[in-house]
Amino acid sequence: MRRSSTFARQVLLVRVGRRDGAAVSGTDLVTPDHRYADRQRLRYGRLDTDIEVVRPISPALAPAAPVDDESAAMSIPLLPGERTTARRAKFALVNACTLSSLMLGMLAIFLAMRGDVQIAAICLIACVAFDGLDGALARKLGVASPFGAQMDSLADMCSFGLAAPVVVYASLAGSAPPAAAAVSCALVAACAAIRLARFNVSPKDGRFFCGVPTTMAAAVLALTVAIGVPVPGLVMVAGVALLAFAMVSSFPYAKLARLLKLPPWLWLAPVVGALVDIRLTFALVVVGYLVSGPLLWLHQRRTA
Repeated sequence: MRRSSTFARQVLLVRVGRRDGAAVSGTDLVTPDHRYADRQRLRYGRLDTDIEVVRPISPALAPAAPVDDESAAMSIPLLPGERTTARRAKFALVNACTLSSLMLGMLAIFLAMRGDVQIAAICLIACVAFDGLDGALARKLGVASPFGAQMDSLADMCSFGLAAPVVVYASLAGSAPPAAAAVSCALVAACAAIRLARFNVSPKDGRFFCGVPTTMAAAVLALTVAIGVPVPGLVMVAGVALLAFAMVSSFPYAKLARLLKLPPWLWLAPVVGALVDIRLTFALVVVGYLVSGPLLWLHQRRTA
C-alpha cells in the first residue's frame, strides 16, 4: 500500500509556476519522494520523464475537432433556394396552414375537456384538411423544405397523436370502463409517435403506406365521434386499439392517389350507401380499408 500510494503521488504530481521547462523554486505543491525510485524503476519500468500535468479525459466524449470560424458562423437556411420576398411569403403561408392544424388540435382538446366532443371532432376533421393543404401548397408553390416536413410531423403528433385520443376518450365517458378507454387511447398516442418517427426515417413508397397513416386514423376516429356510430363502448375500445396497432403494422395500405384511380362504380356504391345509412356505410368502408392491408400483404407474398 505504501509503495502504491507513493507512486500515485508521483504520477499525479502537479508543478505550479513552471514555464519554458524551468521550475520556480518554492512553488512545488508536492515534493517527490525519491526513497522508492529504484524500486519503482524495477517494478514499473524507467521513469525518466517527469509528469507535469495530468488531466482527466472522459471516455464518453471524443476529442473535439477544431472548429472553423467561417463554417460555424454559417447557418442552414429554413427555406432552400432563392430567398425572395415572394418565396418567403409562400413559405409563410404553407407553415401558417401547418400551425393552423396544430392550433385546431389544441382547440379540440379544450373542447373535449368541456364535454363538446362533437365540435371537437369537427375541429379534428379541419386538422385533416389543413394537413393535406400544407403539403399540397408546398409542392405547388415550390417551397417544400426539411423544416416544413419537421413542422408537419410535430403538428401531426399534436393534432392526431394527442388531440384525437383525447376526443375519443371524452366520447367514451360513461359507455366504457375508464381504465380500458385510457389504455386504448394511450395506445393511439404511442403508436402515432412510432408511426411518425418511422415515416420520417424510412424510404418513401409512391404506391403504398406502410401501416395506416396517422392522418387517416385520426380522420376515422373523428368521423366516428362526429356522426355518432352506434356501437357499444367495449366494441369502440377494441376498435380504437385495433386502429392503433394498424398504424405501426407493416401491412401495405393504398394511398389516396391510388384509390382515386379505382373504377367510378366502386365510388358510386359508398355514395349511395351514405344516402341510405351513413353510419353503416362508414363502418363498412373503414373495415374494408383495414382488411385491405393484410390482403395486399398476402397477395405480394404469393406473387414474390
